[in-house]
Amino acid sequence: MLLLAGMVLFTASWTPDSLIASAQKTGQRRSRSASQRAKTADPKPTPVKSIFDTLGEPPPPPPLPTPTPTPRLDQEINPGDVISVTTTEVMLPVTVRDAEGRLANDLRREDFRVFEDGREQPLSDLALRQVPVDVVLMVDASSSVAGNLEDFRRAADGFANRLATEDRISLIKFDDQIHLLQDWTRSRFQLRRALNRIEPGMFTRFNDALLLAAQQQFTGSKSRRAIIVLSDGLDSGRGTSIESAFRALLEAQVVVYVVANTEIARATKRAELDSMLSGSDSAVRFNQLRIESLREGLRVLDVSEQILAQLTAGTGGRLYRPGSFQALEATYAEVAEELRHQYALYYTPLNRARDGSFRRVRVETVNPNYQSQTRVGYFAPRT
Repeated sequence: MLLLAGMVLFTASWTPDSLIASAQKTGQRRSRSASQRAKTADPKPTPVKSIFDTLGEPPPPPPLPTPTPTPRLDQEINPGDVISVTTTEVMLPVTVRDAEGRLANDLRREDFRVFEDGREQPLSDLALRQVPVDVVLMVDASSSVAGNLEDFRRAADGFANRLATEDRISLIKFDDQIHLLQDWTRSRFQLRRALNRIEPGMFTRFNDALLLAAQQQFTGSKSRRAIIVLSDGLDSGRGTSIESAFRALLEAQVVVYVVANTEIARATKRAELDSMLSGSDSAVRFNQLRIESLREGLRVLDVSEQILAQLTAGTGGRLYRPGSFQALEATYAEVAEELRHQYALYYTPLNRARDGSFRRVRVETVNPNYQSQTRVGYFAPRT
């Protein structure tokens, strides 16, 4: 357990423009007649390129070796231990839900099928609720969230109380800077103290915060790894790209859950836009700059949600869009429930090449009524 007397400041010096910032500058303005302004139409979603494109194509399949039985370990496996039959063994955190969306917690190893680059892999073992989880709680302290930090504090405290005693938590807040407020701890008291040190800031280094958490908070840990971030995902565009952050998260094998306040911001902008458009023609003309700004803001929120959906799906997590900050407690409780009912699947890849290539994985259940969710793949070790 590490007790930090103060805040530890992360720094970063990346220069590529972020995908979100560039999206904010694109698109053409279109004028509307007075009759068209009377009603607010939802902005058409702006197409967003997939962040998966940067991962490259799957490598050509090597000759399939003759499978050999995986040795069984006679000694009991302690919680948190990764079964290391070989250094190339892969652990996949998998969430399974039934047709009604309820978490399934009674499956066995023979109920799963794992595919890597289209080839089925022999499973080594399965664990449910036996592998501790390391969770980084991240909060966007910029202006979009600053007024509701107390709601986040309550939600984060409730989330921690739902975790198992062996699970660990760290806390990062980001705005124009990135601060590690609490390093890894199992102490709920230390977490509460760190939560009280969150102060509002300006701007949003969303991509940098994800990348730094992936690279610096998960070194050496053999537990399941997760990040839960409260943000609208709108990066200030002064640091790393979302593609680089996504790659770092896959390399660190981190599951990302995003609690997005985009729906809350969208409702506020729509209400203001409707109010302005309901005025007289002269009032609409007078407020034209603000009207166009609101429309652009709605468009950017749509772009951000598309990116956040890709990010969470690619890492095996989920995107939550609560309708109010008062709903944060229920949302974080739902994430805690999922982490407690998550399977850990282990397998030794049939592809033994240590070439650093990206391997796409897919997990299926024998029962078609179940839907499984895991990360899109992993990077092979490099010799």
